[in-house]
Amino acid sequence: MNNVINKYSIPILLSTAAVLIVIGISFLFIGHSGQAVNQVTNVELKTSEEKNDISVRFAMEAYDTILDKYWMASSTYNLPKIFQLALAKASNTNPELATNDRSGVAKMISSAIQANPVLNKDNKLVLDTVQVVTYNLLPVGRDSLDSDKQQVALYQAVANVNPSVNLYSDLGVTASSSDKEIKVAYEKQAAKLANATSSADKQKAVEVAHAYKVLSNTNTRALYTNTGSEPAASNHVIGNTLYVSLSKMSNSVAQEFAWDIDQASTTPGLDSLIIDLRGNIGGSVDVGRGMAGLFLGNNQYAFDLFHQGDLQPQRTIFGKFDELKRYHEIAILTDGMTQSTAEVLTQTLMHFNIAHSVGVTTRGWGTVENEYLLQTSIDPAVKYYLKLVNSITVRDDGQPIEGRGVTPNVDISKSNWTNQLNSYFSSPSLIKAIKSSLAKGPTR
Repeated sequence: MNNVINKYSIPILLSTAAVLIVIGISFLFIGHSGQAVNQVTNVELKTSEEKNDISVRFAMEAYDTILDKYWMASSTYNLPKIFQLALAKASNTNPELATNDRSGVAKMISSAIQANPVLNKDNKLVLDTVQVVTYNLLPVGRDSLDSDKQQVALYQAVANVNPSVNLYSDLGVTASSSDKEIKVAYEKQAAKLANATSSADKQKAVEVAHAYKVLSNTNTRALYTNTGSEPAASNHVIGNTLYVSLSKMSNSVAQEFAWDIDQASTTPGLDSLIIDLRGNIGGSVDVGRGMAGLFLGNNQYAFDLFHQGDLQPQRTIFGKFDELKRYHEIAILTDGMTQSTAEVLTQTLMHFNIAHSVGVTTRGWGTVENEYLLQTSIDPAVKYYLKLVNSITVRDDGQPIEGRGVTPNVDISKSNWTNQLNSYFSSPSLIKAIKSSLAKGPTR
């Protein structure tokens, strides 16, 4: 990380208004909640420099995209000056910014390329400049210039797809194998690895068990076969309490959560629910809207995003799931690594008094990043995207989630936290399940 900072960091230049927004009244914001791919349209060539030089054109398309899509209003930061400092960092020179505006930036970049064309071999100078610019947009390190390969990797991470893993191969079967063949293959491998002593064999046993868990379930097998996504939800019953762990807010997690709830609908006596979001790294903000919809109903207000001075209400996108009615008390478990959309979901369910949270304050990663495809092609083999923080997530008290996190109802760092459970929950089963779950890590 230090190498990245040394390579890309420059002094952040904000106007007085920006300092007030980021430091003084940053209570208007939120943090990392997922990616959507958007195409920048109608690229306008406004200067002769960008008309004559495709590298300049590329840089200025990035400039315009930042002004339009970045979460901060353009009046609150000095983008031309940031480009000047970024170019200085990328070229190891002191470029002159004749006018502090878009035209000045285009002239500055064009002059730098003409002065030393070698620096821009394979468009390196302009690519490095844009990368330095994006890295230094607030919050530092969240924005970037990505290649199409990086964009695919980002999508796979959000979708919980691991291209290096083949669960069918882990069991020695194929996607066309029958359920019986999968079971037989698992039992054979499990017996072989039952007395494993080496670290490699022990790890193999874990992989085999995981593969069978996914492929022996009709729903999760179909999900994996059709999309490559591994399930992010797992569940078990503790007394009269259903425990559901969500490892990330992947694209399919709302469906997986509904499967778990539906599967438990035939289990008698269940009346309380734990949603374990400890270690949940988040995902797409739309998944948060979908999860909230299962509790609130479709097209209901869920939370706000902040973009360029405006609060933007976000509504749910799924209908209410009736099977959730049986759970009269719901606890959400959080820790310092609960982040992104997991924080938004926690805040939303707390706000509507649907659930109470138990744990510690969440990480405070409150930015929503989108990816924007740049139309200007400077390399026929690569497409480039700007990953920009488009919005900030907001707590219901008006404070940003970014840098602050979501404070739990019951803070387990306090000495009397076990006594506080009785103030929020009346179910003996749920209280016992909360204590036993917190005594160990989340189930995966």
